Formats: sequence, structure tokens, C-alpha cells
Amino acid sequence: MPTDFRKIKAIERENKKRLLEINPDLDEDSGIYFLTRIDENGIKYAYIGQARHILTRLAQHLVGFQHIDLSIKKHRFYSDDNPYGYNIGFLKFPESDLDEMEQFFIKKYANAGYQLRNKTAGGQCEGKTQIVHNRKYNDTISFEVDELNEDIKKDILMQIHSRNWNDEDCWSEVDK
Repeated sequence: MPTDFRKIKAIERENKKRLLEINPDLDEDSGIYFLTRIDENGIKYAYIGQARHILTRLAQHLVGFQHIDLSIKKHRFYSDDNPYGYNIGFLKFPESDLDEMEQFFIKKYANAGYQLRNKTAGGQCEGKTQIVHNRKYNDTISFEVDELNEDIKKDILMQIHSRNWNDEDCWSEVDK
């Protein structure tokens, strides 16, 4: 048993080192992290998560088997040799704000036309809203509007009808 624990910790250390090579600003503070990519057809994908320890949480994604973990393994991280891989971004927030900020950014990215890899609309509370119910892993499926809560549905529909989708400035806020 102790050997298995040492192996797990060694893998975690190596994954943290790898992540720091990709984004040297990552650390163990609490906040919201953003995994974004653009595929060969120009389709934008995003996963927004919260973490009490951002670097550790991202390292866990590299050994996990949930939908986003599998997508990271399939597409890897962005590099000169892999322009379709995931970019890693993050913003620091106190733990007390994580639920609210995760929900805010999930909604913001959905409204900006990203295909979300998130299964829920964010937060760790009991009232967590499912985006896609029992979806199998498939990197081409977007969230289903029918399963979003009413406030998010209204906001998305307002954004769709009011936005000039040919205007590059409409994307600049999210692309920063």
C-alpha cells in the first residue's frame, strides 16, 4: 500500500511539473480555471472548473477518467506542434466565491458560443443544475438548452437574438 501512495504522489508531482511548463503562473491558490480549445473547424470548446488548489486539481484531470479528463487525453494541451490542444487559464478567487464565479463563467462562455464540456451549470451546492443529463463522452456534443435552468435559457436566447455574430468584437471579451 505505501508503494502505491508513493507512485500516486510521484505521478502527481510529474503532472504538476508538466502543467507548470505549459503555464508557469499556475499555483495552489483557490480560483476558477478555464480549459479552452478551438478545433480544426474553428469550433470553440471550453470547460470551466473551480478548485481550492488549482494546480492540484488540474493535475488530477491528467489521471482521471471523467469526460473532460478523456478530452484532455485525446486533444492534449496547446503547443506549436498541437494548435488544437487545450489552453489553460485561471483567475484567483477566495473559496467563498467559487460557486458563484464558476456559474458566472460557465454562463458567460455558453453565451459566447463555446461548446461546453461541463456537465453542470457549476457550483458545489445541492441545487446544482445539470447541463446535459447522463451524457456519454463525445467531444462533438454541445449542451442541450432544454436541460438548462430557465434564467440561463432566457439569457442565452436573448444573446442569440441580440448579438451580431459576424462582429469580431462580440468575441473579444471572452477571448482575452
